[in-house]
Amino acid sequence: MRNRLARAAAAALALAVTTTTLAACGPSDGTESGEPTTITMLVLGDKPTNGRLEAMLEELNPLLEEEVNANLDLFYVEWADWQTQYNTQLLAGDDSIDLITTATDWLFAWENAEKGAFLPLSEEMLQEHAPRTWEQVDAEGHWELTKLDDGQIYFIPEDNFTQWTNHGFFYRGDWAAEAGFEDGTITRFEDFTTYFEWVKENQPDAYPWDVAGANEAALIGYLQGHTDGQTIGQLTAGNYFPFQTTEADPYTVTSWYMEGDELLEAAELAKEWNEIGVWREDALNYDGQTREQFFAGLSGVDQHHTQTYVGTIVDNMTKKQPGSDPKFFYWGQENGNVFRDILTHGAMAVNATSNNPEKALEVYDVIRNDQEAYMLLTAGIEGTDYVITEDGELGYPEGYDSSTDALGSNFWAGRMDEFELDRVTDAPNKQEIYDGLDAVAKEYPYSTFVPNKDLIDPTLAAMGGVLSEYIPQLQYGKFDDPAAAIDEMRQKLLDAGYEDARDSIQSDMDAWAEERGLK
Repeated sequence: MRNRLARAAAAALALAVTTTTLAACGPSDGTESGEPTTITMLVLGDKPTNGRLEAMLEELNPLLEEEVNANLDLFYVEWADWQTQYNTQLLAGDDSIDLITTATDWLFAWENAEKGAFLPLSEEMLQEHAPRTWEQVDAEGHWELTKLDDGQIYFIPEDNFTQWTNHGFFYRGDWAAEAGFEDGTITRFEDFTTYFEWVKENQPDAYPWDVAGANEAALIGYLQGHTDGQTIGQLTAGNYFPFQTTEADPYTVTSWYMEGDELLEAAELAKEWNEIGVWREDALNYDGQTREQFFAGLSGVDQHHTQTYVGTIVDNMTKKQPGSDPKFFYWGQENGNVFRDILTHGAMAVNATSNNPEKALEVYDVIRNDQEAYMLLTAGIEGTDYVITEDGELGYPEGYDSSTDALGSNFWAGRMDEFELDRVTDAPNKQEIYDGLDAVAKEYPYSTFVPNKDLIDPTLAAMGGVLSEYIPQLQYGKFDDPAAAIDEMRQKLLDAGYEDARDSIQSDMDAWAEERGLK
C-alpha cells in the first residue's frame, strides 16, 4: 500500500479551509445581501482583446443571476510558460478563484489534488449543488475516474464530449504533390524530409516548418510511430513525460528517453532537418505566431491535434490559401500507436480555498447543462459570434475571421455532445477522419493509475531540469554529436535518481495491476 500521509494531510487541509469558508460565507455568497456572487473560473489560453468575451458575459451573467444568483468571470493562465504559471497559481492559495480547469493527462490533476489544491467534493454536495451534472456522470459510472485512494472525488470529468486530441503535422497537399507524393499524401514521419527539402528549394519565402519555442514534436512524432511506447500521462518531470510502458509489456515501467536506439534515430533526423534549414535558426527562442505563418503560406507545416485540424486548419487554409489541400499526418500513423482521449482530458475542480464552493458548483451545473448558457459560453452571441444555418449547422457572420474574431472563452472542462452543433467550418471529411482513428486507436490503459509521488517529487524535478537542458537542443538538431549528447543526458538522469523514481513507480504499477487482476 502506498503512503497516504501526504494525501491525508492535503485533504484535511482542504476540508478545514472549506469548513471555515462555508461557515463564514454569509453575505459573500449572495444569499443574505441579495447581491450576486461572482464566481471566477480559471481557464487556459491567451485572454482575448477583441471585446467579444466581455460582450458574451454581459449576456450570460443575467441568466446566471436568475438561475443561481451569481456572475461568472474568467481568469486566464496564458500560454507563455503556462505549465509553470498554472501550477504556481493553483498552489498560491488564491481565494479569488473558484473553479479550476484541469486534466489528468496534461494539467497535472492528480498532483494538484494530492497537494491540496482542489476541494474534495462529497456526493451530497454534488447532488445538492450540481444535480444535473451528478446524475449524468453517475449514470455513466465515471466518478471512479476522479478519486484518489482516499475515496474522495476531486474533480468533475468532461465525459460526455467526443474529441480527438492526438497530435501530428498539418501540411500542404498541393506542395506534397509537387514534391512527388501520390495524391499529396505523406504516410511516414521521415518522409517529411523530402517534403521539407522541396519547400526549401521551391518556396524561398517560406520556412519548411516555422516552429517556435521549446518543444519535442520532432522527437515524439518519430518515437510514437517507431515504437510501441505508451506514455504514462500522470507522470511529469518539469514539462516532460519521461515514463512509458510498451504495448507488448504494459505493466513494466520504462522510458524512451533512457532505453533503445529510437531517440538517437529521432535526434539524427532532427539534426538533418536543422542542416536543411527547416526552421528558424533562433526557433528555440522565437515566440511568434507560427500558425498565422502557415495560414499566410509562409510555413510548410504546423503542428497540433486532430480537433484543430478539422475545426480550424482546413477552413482557414481553404480560404486563405486556395488550392492548398491541407492534410494531417498524426503521430503513430505508421504503426497504429494512437490512443483515444481519456474522459479526464478535460475536467473541472473547485479551488480548495474558494470562498464560495457551493455557489461555484451551482454555476458550473448551469453552464454545463443549460443549453442557452452553454451556447453563450462556448459559441458567443447569436448573430454576432455565430449564426445557425438553415440546415442546423453553426456558422459565422459574413467577414468573420477566427484569427481575430474568436470568442476565446476556452471552456474545455464541461462540454456536452448534446449541445454541440456541426460547424460550417468543420473539415468536410471530419467524420471520415474520426472513423479512421476510431478503427485503429487504443484505449488508454492507465486512467485510474495514480502513482505516489510523495517521495520522488524532488527526483522528478531534478529529471525535469536535465530534460529541459537536452531535449529542446535535440529537437532542433543543435548537437554536433547527438549520440554523445544522449549518453550524457542519460547519465545525468541516472545521477538525478531516474532508477529510484522508476522503481517507485513500478512498485505502484504492480500494486495497481494486481488489485485489478491485470497481472
